[in-house]
Amino acid sequence: MPSTKGFTLVELMIAVAVLAILAAVAYPSYVDSVRKSRRADAMGAVMQVQTEQEKLRANCPQYAGSLTGSRACGADTAATSIGLSSTTTLGGFYTLSLANASATGYTVTATAAGSQTSDTTCRTFSVTVSGLNVTSSAANSSSADTSSTCWVK
Repeated sequence: MPSTKGFTLVELMIAVAVLAILAAVAYPSYVDSVRKSRRADAMGAVMQVQTEQEKLRANCPQYAGSLTGSRACGADTAATSIGLSSTTTLGGFYTLSLANASATGYTVTATAAGSQTSDTTCRTFSVTVSGLNVTSSAANSSSADTSSTCWVK
């Protein structure tokens, strides 16, 4: 009787089934890890805005009211800009906004954009500067506070 080499169809189907089960378990975990790693994009951008605001405030009577435009120290917050080239984070996963700018404070917020909107745990990151107080916060898709989860590495 001649010997045959190779796999039977049953062996091949068992191998495919095992791979499918492994992929079904591993892929969601992988996607979740990718979303978590992209949160650093928001944190870094918010910290960059904070740094730029403090650099500008050292020479101006108020914080900037605009993220983009030529770096300028205007007569009011509407005319003052920190001179970023874009309101999108470096990786493009978050959109930045600036609110409540005054002589004593501001709020900068990074909101998930594109594929990152599926991150239902940490959809927004905010830092509020008010006088000498700095408060960081984060929220999920239903606006519940998730600061203790999101700002931790």
